Amino acid sequence: MAVEVKLPELGENIEKGDVARVLVAVGDTVQKDQPIMELETDKATIEVPSPATGRVTDVRVKAGEQAAVGQVVIVVDETAAGGAEQAPAPAKAEEAPAAAAPAGASARGEAPAEEAEDLRDVEQAEANTRAAVEGDIEPSRPAPVVDIARGRQAAQPQTTPPRAPAALVPAAPSTRRYARELGVDITEVPGTGPGGRIGQADVKEHVKSLLAGGRRPSAQPLPDFSRWGGIDVQPMSNIRRTTAERLSSAWESVPHVTQFDKADVTELEAFRSRFASRVEKAGGKLTVTAILLKVVALALERFPQFASSVDMANQAIIYKRYCHVGIAVDTPNGLLVPVIRDVDRKTITELAVELATVSQKARDRKLSLDDMSGGVFTISNLGGIGGTAFTPIVNAPEVAILGVSRGTIEPVWRDGEFVPRQVLPLSLSYDHRVIDGADGARFLRFIAEALEQPLAIFL
Repeated sequence: MAVEVKLPELGENIEKGDVARVLVAVGDTVQKDQPIMELETDKATIEVPSPATGRVTDVRVKAGEQAAVGQVVIVVDETAAGGAEQAPAPAKAEEAPAAAAPAGASARGEAPAEEAEDLRDVEQAEANTRAAVEGDIEPSRPAPVVDIARGRQAAQPQTTPPRAPAALVPAAPSTRRYARELGVDITEVPGTGPGGRIGQADVKEHVKSLLAGGRRPSAQPLPDFSRWGGIDVQPMSNIRRTTAERLSSAWESVPHVTQFDKADVTELEAFRSRFASRVEKAGGKLTVTAILLKVVALALERFPQFASSVDMANQAIIYKRYCHVGIAVDTPNGLLVPVIRDVDRKTITELAVELATVSQKARDRKLSLDDMSGGVFTISNLGGIGGTAFTPIVNAPEVAILGVSRGTIEPVWRDGEFVPRQVLPLSLSYDHRVIDGADGARFLRFIAEALEQPLAIFL
């Protein structure tokens, strides 16, 4: 009996993934619960098991393609299982919908004509607009959309009511430029000026209405870069695509503020040298990040608003009574943020051991969905790479993130003279809807002072 193996539920809010590897081929014999493919979701790489024992008669996915939940990925003939107990024949499944084209595939139409920047006056634009509305100008049809990855013409979008061409909309060149910078289609912005003229204030209000409704300004069409030389087009990986979408959403919806400070970590470096061997015997490494985990836990206890989330729909702030901290890890496949749980209840040695474990799991693509869920705060340490400062983006729905740059030796005035001290740059980005600037400064200063007096952590 042929069994169509469909992609099972992968987790909350996960509807599809990228096929990383197909582990079986036509003619192979598979056992029940044997992995048949590796699927890369937005959070982790998952092994998909076979629900049946038998011989593979058809493989309907390939590495690099996307697969959706409920889609048939392979077909297994149970009659070839060698005497295994036959399962009841399943009801004939409805034909699975064709897999959507990869989200990273580019769609290219004809390059739009460059908008006129030298409109001489609003009256001429208004006249052209009236002509378009009265039917003197034929509305243009959308250019065919070409699916580059599959080499065929994609389904055409449904036609929308005709709009006046962008060049005919009554708006000053500076307003048009402002709209393009925000990714806003100027023809969709309602104008409140004389004759429907659009100003920058109208563009701002339009963006606010989009964000309030859960929409984001659409990306503007790109030029045909191949006109100037050779190009390579590569689909985004699921991790890269999801990172891009989430960071874009966070940047557009969270009013970010970033504050900077420095910590004199001269004593901290002596502390690390003194106790490094003890932590290594336990299987960890006494890094600045491991110590920062404990410091951040103390700071979150003192300033609970930094471990909260904003619920604008219900006009509420949610305070969490647990301390799970995410650590940004740079991997060959992109940025991953494993979460270390109950940081406030663990010693620095325990945190150092667990940090080493989850960081390696991230680089080996072995993190589970649960490994990257439930964080209340994030630490991003780029000190091993370099840089003097950076502005990290809040990992929404969290409300704050700590950035750490490379420490340097700087002259510090102490007791009437300059002395060389080890200084660590710190950056704190936070959601200004929840956190005021004064509290941001206090939180960052608390962390800096704790790093400057590491023994005080244990008091």
